[in-house]
Amino acid sequence: MASTFVLLLITLVVIGVLKIVSVLHHAYFYWKNKGVPYLPNSLSSFVTVWKVFLGYITFADYCEYVYRYFPNAKYFGGVDFFTPAIILRDPELIKDIMVKDFEHFPDHRTFVDEKVEPLFGKNIFSLRGNRWKEMRNTLSPSFTASKMKFMFDLISKCSHDFVNYLVNHPELCHTIETKAVFRRYTNDVIATAAFGISVNSMKDQDNEFYIRGIEATKFSSGLLVTIKIIFLRACPWLAKLIGLTFFPAATSKFFRKIVGETINARETQDIVRPDMIHLLMQARNKDSASASKMTLDDIVSQAFIFFFAGFDTSSTLMCFAAHELAVNQDIQDRLREEIQQHLAEGNGEISYESLSKMSYMDMVISETLRKYPPVIFIDRLCTKEYELPPSQPGCKNVIVKPDNVLMFPVYALHRDPAYFPNPDKFDPERFSEENKDNIVPYTYMPFGHGPRKCIGNRFALMETKILIAHLLQKFTFKTVEKTVEPVVYTKKEFTLQPVGGFWIGLEKREP
Repeated sequence: MASTFVLLLITLVVIGVLKIVSVLHHAYFYWKNKGVPYLPNSLSSFVTVWKVFLGYITFADYCEYVYRYFPNAKYFGGVDFFTPAIILRDPELIKDIMVKDFEHFPDHRTFVDEKVEPLFGKNIFSLRGNRWKEMRNTLSPSFTASKMKFMFDLISKCSHDFVNYLVNHPELCHTIETKAVFRRYTNDVIATAAFGISVNSMKDQDNEFYIRGIEATKFSSGLLVTIKIIFLRACPWLAKLIGLTFFPAATSKFFRKIVGETINARETQDIVRPDMIHLLMQARNKDSASASKMTLDDIVSQAFIFFFAGFDTSSTLMCFAAHELAVNQDIQDRLREEIQQHLAEGNGEISYESLSKMSYMDMVISETLRKYPPVIFIDRLCTKEYELPPSQPGCKNVIVKPDNVLMFPVYALHRDPAYFPNPDKFDPERFSEENKDNIVPYTYMPFGHGPRKCIGNRFALMETKILIAHLLQKFTFKTVEKTVEPVVYTKKEFTLQPVGGFWIGLEKREP
């Protein structure tokens, strides 16, 4: 019996190895056969890819490594989880694919199958084709200027509550890990703006909204995580069979419960609140022959992705902005002057209109997004055959086939000295009225471009600017012993996160 099991195990291992070799051979020679410069074309390149997933080098370093591999190419071939991919370097081609010829590249690649993980697979980021268009049209009114203005008061209250808590607890401020506290602020903002639920995560440290947010956004690189992602993408049917999911089951259950209860309360008590849940409820109740019928899972997934993106990505932006302001006191002082000017004009309050007029604030946040973009790569999926011009002299035109993946190395473009001189320097003046027109179009894209540009970018910018404004009104940001400059990124995360966290001091200002 034992020998039969061993023989079966050996057979399965051999079949698995042969399959992997076959897939690798196809992926790595796909572009060579098309006459395109390609990665990896050496053992060292292959090893570099796996160093990322095993946590030996940062994803940001890998992005710059591949970007610089072919400095004169408009694009080159690579691999995305064993699938042939094109990495684009040329801004004009990026414009064509993201905007001009969008109908050929309207979708993102599948990260995880919606049948395995409906919480992630049914959201607006993951949806494709007509289902994506329907959802985009449904959600777009949530992010108009009038809705932003309405949500401003909700967010401003969260910001005031957060800052006042820090003012009243000076013992927390001498040396503070900003990610730990800013996530509590973004948690409260999303809870009120998307779910209509009031939470104060500084006072109620262990509220379930916050705990579930930590669970849902806890990603790290390494062998086990890599194997899990590959398995979920390569064998979704088997993952579903054995109950493997991307997020903890308790997280999915919590969001289904909270959204279900919110919808039920609004329907039974006739509550109307102009937020995302309300728009999704309206879309669900609309009879349309052309649009797909919206389910509770669809609504839960949209609310969740808004929470998922806002909870972690926005708080990270705030952390990097606070870090740079602590390191660059002259920039901090100038920004505070602008804030105080608008406070004086508004009788001590910041309004939606005054925030939108803060030009230096906009420059500071734009430069933060340039130096520390929320995503390192952006992707598009080809759905209709497309012809690319030659990658470089001596190469042929290339036909991009449906299901080919295209990757845009955002982090590397933002750090290219040809587009942003002295890229490691934090310099808001790059985005001044005099200088911003000098930025080559499509070399700066923290939120992407075109119809699939991040739908919530205005919301993220607003909640970030409000918090920075209120904090600078009450505190001076200082470097402390634990502050590391320049930032050293951890190799254990796929996003930009510093080793050991974000540490600064908040020194209370005299009224």
